[in-house]
Amino acid sequence: MQISRSKGNAPVSDLTFPEIISLTSAYPVFLRIPVKLTLASMTSPKYRDFPNDNRVTLNDNNYPIALFQNALNLLAHILIGFVVGIPLLFAFQSGLPLVPIQQHIVLCVLGYKLLMAEAILSLCPHNGWTNRLQLVHKRRVHWILQVLGSILAIAGSTVIITHKYNEDTNFNTYHGQFALVALVFTTVSLVNGLASLYANELRKFLPGNWSKITHVCFGIVAFSASCITLCFGFDKLLFRTWAGSDFANTLIAFTVILALIILINPAITFFYKSKRVLKR
Repeated sequence: MQISRSKGNAPVSDLTFPEIISLTSAYPVFLRIPVKLTLASMTSPKYRDFPNDNRVTLNDNNYPIALFQNALNLLAHILIGFVVGIPLLFAFQSGLPLVPIQQHIVLCVLGYKLLMAEAILSLCPHNGWTNRLQLVHKRRVHWILQVLGSILAIAGSTVIITHKYNEDTNFNTYHGQFALVALVFTTVSLVNGLASLYANELRKFLPGNWSKITHVCFGIVAFSASCITLCFGFDKLLFRTWAGSDFANTLIAFTVILALIILINPAITFFYKSKRVLKR
């Protein structure tokens, strides 16, 4: 079927978007048929400037902000690849089986920097692999990754604590002290997260907003402490000897940047939720 224009007949696919709307609007709704637009008509200036177009246009004021946020999200995933991949290479440098210190590195890096980092990013509106999911599915992905990451992180911390149980140097370093902070807040955040998951059922005992606010707060502290712990891990002589001093410093910078990017969204959420609760 073709629709005629004043200067001759042309296929529907050759018409621009505004012309198709003006032509099809003359027909009853049940007689209108779906049309297939060509790439030329979709990208024409008329289509971009059409007032009823819902796409993000080149002149849209939100476009630079959305582009910047998507770029930050892409950068975060690249940095996750570095701060997870390099420690894994370091841990597996001598092959299998892994000694306790290597088990500690593998479990904690996968738990904190891969699964828990992705769990936080999964709730971000500009996260590439979850931005098409419904909110209920985003939350489901978040708690699954969070539970798995917490289990690995707690297991990795338990391995090294058990291995160094009789040593006086276990918590005498900044690496060990911040690791203990990360462990405590990860455990509390895991329990508190389950309370947030069943906030409606526990409303009689714990206000839903407070459980969610404390969950976000504990999560921020746990992830921040884990990032600081990793930075001190990269600063250890054994790792610097293996990777080189300059590359170790680069990984420390990558970890700091990653922490800032990932914690932006939770920090904003914590601020607005706290502000809303305090106003009541």
